Amino acid sequence: MFKSVTLYTDQLAAMRRFYGNILELEITERAEDRFTVRIGTTDVTFVAADRPAFYHFAINIPGNQFSMLKHWIQDRVPLNWEDGVDEVYFRAFDADSMYFEDPAGNVVELIGRRRKDVYGDITRSSFLNISEVGLVTGDVQQAGQTLFDAGLPLRGTDLEPDELNFIGSGDAYFVLVPDGRRWYFSKKDAEIHPLTASLSNGTVFSLDAAGQITRSSSGE
Repeated sequence: MFKSVTLYTDQLAAMRRFYGNILELEITERAEDRFTVRIGTTDVTFVAADRPAFYHFAINIPGNQFSMLKHWIQDRVPLNWEDGVDEVYFRAFDADSMYFEDPAGNVVELIGRRRKDVYGDITRSSFLNISEVGLVTGDVQQAGQTLFDAGLPLRGTDLEPDELNFIGSGDAYFVLVPDGRRWYFSKKDAEIHPLTASLSNGTVFSLDAAGQITRSSSGE
């Protein structure tokens, strides 16, 4: 679903080193004010900003490589903990997750999909694509309606204004949350920071600094 995602950071150099050298992912664009890292089939661009910003996003990984990737990640960055554990199984998604933070404080989740297997050693191909992009807003109902109007379905029956809302399908979702709700497996409360997400069908969603979501198309 996610073709590309644009996020902002005041730690550009440290972030480029982290994703290129520590996680050993491919940096496809380098410029003075931005860089793009290829995460499977998704391009994630970090743009220089004057103020700190952090987000939650998740990366799909093969379920059969979860344990290997956990050891691989732990050699590079500490994992986050919640209730005395550093991983969790989500029955509703049939997936295992672990979490860590990058130099900008982004809460990054690796989701091992038990129905997806990749055989061999840990390589860049173990990072399949962006699975989740957190959308933080002061008006969950308005933001949710914008996503629904674009044809994205809600996972569940009702939009919950004070909780996590998964909007999307398959293994890719926007995670719509109210400003101030704590991100799982972190000590961080969600904050509103601008971002752009382009979907594989050409739809583009932009979140501004006020938490308002707008929709356009890549052809506009």
